[in-house]
Order: sequence, then C-alpha cells, then structure tokens
Amino acid sequence: MSALTRISRPSSIPFSNITKCLYFSTTSAAQPETTNNSYLQNINFSRKDPKDRNVQWVFLGVPGVGKGTYASRLSTLLGVPHIATGDLVREELASSGPISQQLAEIVNQGKLVSDEIIFNLLSKRLIAGEAKGESGFILDGFPRTVKQAEILEGVTDIDLVVNLKLREDVLVEKCLGRRICSQCGKNYNVASINVKGENGNPGMSMDPLLPPAHCMSKLITRADDTEEVVKERLRIYNDKSQPVEDFYRSRGKLLEFNLPGGIPASWPRLLEALNLDDYEEKRSAAA
Repeated sequence: MSALTRISRPSSIPFSNITKCLYFSTTSAAQPETTNNSYLQNINFSRKDPKDRNVQWVFLGVPGVGKGTYASRLSTLLGVPHIATGDLVREELASSGPISQQLAEIVNQGKLVSDEIIFNLLSKRLIAGEAKGESGFILDGFPRTVKQAEILEGVTDIDLVVNLKLREDVLVEKCLGRRICSQCGKNYNVASINVKGENGNPGMSMDPLLPPAHCMSKLITRADDTEEVVKERLRIYNDKSQPVEDFYRSRGKLLEFNLPGGIPASWPRLLEALNLDDYEEKRSAAA
C-alpha cells in the first residue's frame, strides 16, 4: 500500500459514529485457539466487535521517527488513549520497582526490553483502561518483533498498523536533538534540520519543537540519546523489528507512510492517508 492510499470509509455511516468504523475492510487472519505463552496467563482483556468499540491501531517505525507525536495527535482527535510502551517503561523506571534496575541497564545500552517485561506492563495498562471504560487505543512502539505481534494477536484485534518512515541521516540528527523538560515531563526537540536533496532523495526541512520559556532552562537529554546508542537502536530495529511489517502486510493491515518533513508538512498528509482530513473540521463544527 502506498504512503497516500486512503482508507475506505463508508459514506452511509453517521458522522457521530465514524470513529467506531475506521478499520480496514479485510478478512481477519484466523486467531490461534490456544496459546502456551506464559505472558497471557493473567491477561483478561476482552475482544469487542469493531462496531462496538473505537479504533485499535498500532504505530510502527524506527526509534525517533515521531511515533509518539503523531499517535498522540490522533489519540486526541479520535478520543482514544495513546499507549506508548516507552512511557510504560519509563514510569516503571521512575517507580523504583523490582525490575527498575534491570530496565535501566537495558535502556541505557540501547537494547530491546524483553517480551515478558513489556507484556506485563502492557497487560496491566490495557486491563486498567478497560476497567475505566476506555474503548480502543493507539499503541506506540509495540509490537517490535514478530513474536510480540503474534502474542498481541492472541490478546486483541488490531485494525490498522501505520508504519512511519524517515531517512536515516535525518533520524539520527532528530534523535540527538530530543529533550525532555525535567519538571513537566513533556518532550521537545532542539534540532533544526535542513537537508538538501541528493542522489534521488528529496530535500527535507524540520523546524525545532522548542519549549515555552519556563521550560527552557529545565531541558535534559535522555541518557540513551547519544549517537552511539541511537545508531545501535537503529541497527537492532533493522535486524529484529522490520519483519513485523511483513507480518501485518500479509494480513492486509499495513499502511506505509513516508514522512515528507516536519509536523506542518506531514500532519495534513497523514490525515489524508487515513481519510481523516475532513474529520477535525467537522468535529469542530458539531461542537
């Protein structure tokens, strides 16, 4: 599927129900009847028919591509929780829980967190959300391996997988510019990227995402945002995570989207690819 292939949206669906109907019209793969995986033993996340729930989407892409930014924006637009496994890991790190030290060593070396740890954190979040009445979700940064995708498939039904892509030289520069406010915890980026087109690659510009004045003096760099660790994360992703694309492509659920630039250039085109380009305008008019 090309970067700007639009998702089919039946015109007969009332606009008020549209977020409950934005899913691929594709034959679902057969779900495994049983599983011996210990990660699922304590997961009681119930399956719901697409017509009775909101979207259940996954955002894929190499570390630093912008999954969190675009998933968060869509989360607000569609009224679904944005669940970032990276945030779940950082919350666990900050909690000084029993696995926080082990997680710190893994993260600082740029390695992938084990399936067992990730599923423990994710399952707790999904179950807690369901108990609060949440309907649907956008997963960010998960699954990262085919094994994880298979386990997730045994837990719940994913409607759509958005695979964000960005050229590697821009990715490295972008990751090195990431900053976090030590007080409010919000993410920013100080990198000002202006790459000229060459060797068939188009030029690309990305403005920095600077914080308000009261956060500027409180910006910190994540311990894992060094050039060495960033490149190691990209290598690991290429070695282990890209087969996940083939997994979802074979199920007819993969939408590949090449980011043309920063948020001002990419956001409208992403909405167009998702057939949501008129959604925000209509939602504002109905308010």
